[in-house]
Amino acid sequence: MLKTSLKKHFGFENFRPNQEEIINSVLEGKDTVAIMPTGGGKSICFQLPALVLDGLTIVVSPLIALMKDQVDSLKANGIKAAFLNSTLDNSEMQDLMEQIAAKELKLLYIAPESFEYIENILKTEKISLIAVDEAHCISSWGHDFRPAYTKLGFLKQQLPDTPIMALTATADKATRADIADQLNLLEPNIFISSFNRPNLYLEVKPGQDRIKHIQSFINERPNTSGIVYCLSRKSTEDLAQKLTKAGINAEAYHAGLSADKRSDVQEKFINDDVPIICATIAFGMGIDKSNVRWVIHYNLPKNIEGYYQEIGRAGRDGVESDTLLFYSYSDVIQLRKFAENSSNEEFQLAKLERMQQFAESLNCRRKALLSYFGEGLSKDCGNCDNCRKPPKLFDGTIIAQKALSAVYRLQQEEPLNNLIDFLRGSSNAYIQSKGYNTLKTYGVGADLSWKDWRHYVIQLLNQGFLEIAFHDGNKILLGALANNVLYEKQKVVLANIVDTLPFEKVKKEKRTKKPAKKGDDSLFEILRQLRMTIAKEEKVPPYIIFNDATLKEMVVEKPTYDEAFLAIDGVGQAKLDKYGNAFMDAIMQYQNDKTKKKSNTYNETWDLYQKGKTVEEIAAIRELGITTVFSHISKLYLDGKPIELKKYLKEGNLLKVKHAKVELNEPSGLKPYFEFFEGEIPYEQIRVALTILEKES
Repeated sequence: MLKTSLKKHFGFENFRPNQEEIINSVLEGKDTVAIMPTGGGKSICFQLPALVLDGLTIVVSPLIALMKDQVDSLKANGIKAAFLNSTLDNSEMQDLMEQIAAKELKLLYIAPESFEYIENILKTEKISLIAVDEAHCISSWGHDFRPAYTKLGFLKQQLPDTPIMALTATADKATRADIADQLNLLEPNIFISSFNRPNLYLEVKPGQDRIKHIQSFINERPNTSGIVYCLSRKSTEDLAQKLTKAGINAEAYHAGLSADKRSDVQEKFINDDVPIICATIAFGMGIDKSNVRWVIHYNLPKNIEGYYQEIGRAGRDGVESDTLLFYSYSDVIQLRKFAENSSNEEFQLAKLERMQQFAESLNCRRKALLSYFGEGLSKDCGNCDNCRKPPKLFDGTIIAQKALSAVYRLQQEEPLNNLIDFLRGSSNAYIQSKGYNTLKTYGVGADLSWKDWRHYVIQLLNQGFLEIAFHDGNKILLGALANNVLYEKQKVVLANIVDTLPFEKVKKEKRTKKPAKKGDDSLFEILRQLRMTIAKEEKVPPYIIFNDATLKEMVVEKPTYDEAFLAIDGVGQAKLDKYGNAFMDAIMQYQNDKTKKKSNTYNETWDLYQKGKTVEEIAAIRELGITTVFSHISKLYLDGKPIELKKYLKEGNLLKVKHAKVELNEPSGLKPYFEFFEGEIPYEQIRVALTILEKES
C-alpha cells in the first residue's frame, strides 16, 4: 500500500531508486543511513513513513529556509507539519506545543540547536522516527561542519527503540562511518543511491570573457531561473550590477549583507520575482526550489563535493538543465592560498587538485564526477561538452595496464608523484630507499614524459580505473573497474594530450541543441502564469503548487477530467482538490481556443481514426493528450461507431476490470479502480474496459 500513499499524498505513481527500500528499512524499525543525490527524493524517505507510523516524526534540519520550504510543501499536500526554530515568538511556540499535545502534527522540523525546547516532548510523546537531514554536518570530515550536530548522539541514548535515519547528498566512506558513529546508530542499513543526474548538462569553459559568455548564456534561456556562484562577495555585487545594466533581472547575495536584505533577496528568488542570483556558495543550501534551470560557477569550486552539491540545485524536478563552470589558473592560485592557511592543509589541497583535474578532464565529465564518489559508468554520458565535442581518442589499454600494474606493485601505498616517478624509472633517493627500483614494473613507462603520465593517470582516475585515498596520504588505489583491465583484457580509451585546455575547441563551436520535448510552449506559459497567480494568493513559492516537470506533463497530456489530472506525476488528492479545476479549466479554454474553427472535436478524432491513424498519431496531430483521445474513442464507440476497442486492451485487463467492478460495487469514477489495482493498470486501460463492459450490458 506504500505506492497508494505515495500517489495520494505526494502525487507520484512510482518510487525513485532506493526510496522504497529505505522506507521499508525505517518501517522495520532499523537505523538507516541514506546517501542520495540532490533532487533524488530524500524527503519522501522520511515524510512517507511519518504518515504510516503512529506518533510524531522529528526532522532535524540545519536551515530555517529549508524547514519553511518543506513545511509549506507538506501543507500544500494536505499533511500536518510545523517547524520549531529561532523565528518563532512566544505565542507561536505555545500554539505549536498545543498542536503537539493534541497530536495534530505528523512531522516537526527542528534546528539542531533547539532541542532544549522539546525535552519534555521527547519524554512524554510517542516519537515514531527521527530523521537527521544534511547529516554530513555531523561529521568532522564533512565539508560543512556544524557544531550543534555533534551533540545529537544523545537522541539514540534517550530513545533507544526509535529508529534514526541520517540523510545527505554527499558523503564518502569516512564521512558515512563518522555519521553512524556520532549518532550512535545500531548496525544501520546503509543505502547509497546513484550520484548520476543525467538531466544536467555539464560544461567547462576557460575563464576569459566570463561576463560576455554569461550574458549570452542567460539571453539564450529567457524566463528561466538560475544561480551564478562566485568566490568573493565583491564579485557577486560586481556581476549583479553588470547584468542589471545589461537589462537582466539579477541580485547579489552574500554574508556581508544585512539579515533582512539576505532574506529579501532569497524570498524574491524563491517566488520567481528575481530569477537570477549572483551568490557566494552558502546561497541555495536551504532552498528546495525545483525549477532552477541552470547553475554557473564564475570561479572554480574548492572541491568536487561542493561543486556537486551546487550544480545539484539545478533541475531538481528532473527537467533538463544546464551547468557551466569557468576555469582559470588564477582561481587555482587563490584557492591554494586559502587551503594553505587551513588547519587541514594537505587534505584541502588534495581535494582542490582533484577539482582541477575534473576541470582539465579530456574525457566524459560525468564519468569523472561519478568516479570521485566511487561509482562507475560503463558508457560515456553523451550530455557533457567532452561527449558532444570529444577530443581525439586512441587505444590506451597498454598505458592503463602499465599504470594499474605499477599501483598494484606499489601495494597501493604511494601518491601520484611517486607513482609517476616509479613508472618513469626515476632514481631519486625516495625510490631507492623504498627499494622500488627492484620491482618488476619499475621504469615500464620511461618512454612517456612526466607531464604525459600525469594527464593519463588523471584520465584513469576520471574513468574509475583508479581512486585517490584523500584520508590516507592521497595514495593512488585501484578503482572499481581496475580488475576488468588487469585480468579481463578490457580495452581502455584515452584522449590525446594537447598543450591547450581541452575546452578551447568547444569554445569556438556552438553546442548542439537538444531536441525539444514534445509539448506546447504557449500552454506551458499559460499554466506557469496561473501557477504564479495562485502562489501569490497563497503566499508560497510557485514550485510548491506544481513543479515544472508536472506542468510539462500537463502540457503533453492535457488532462480535462479528475482521473486524468490525478494521473499526472506530482498530482495527489489534496492538489487535485485545491488546484485541479483551475488548471483543467485553463487547459480546456486553451483547447477551445485552438479548436474554435473546428466543427466537432469527436468527429475530427473519428475522421483520423478512419484514416488508420493510431491513438498516438491522433494525439500528436490534434495536440491532445492520449487520455483525451481515448475518451473520444470511447464515446464514439458507445455512439455506435464501428471501432475495434478491444485491440487497445492488454490481455487479461478486461476480466480484471470486470471483477473489480463487482467487488467495488460499480463506483462512478476511475480512481477507485486505479487504487484497487495499485496503479498497475493505467487509467486509459480502465476507461476502455469499462466502455466495453457498458456496451455489452
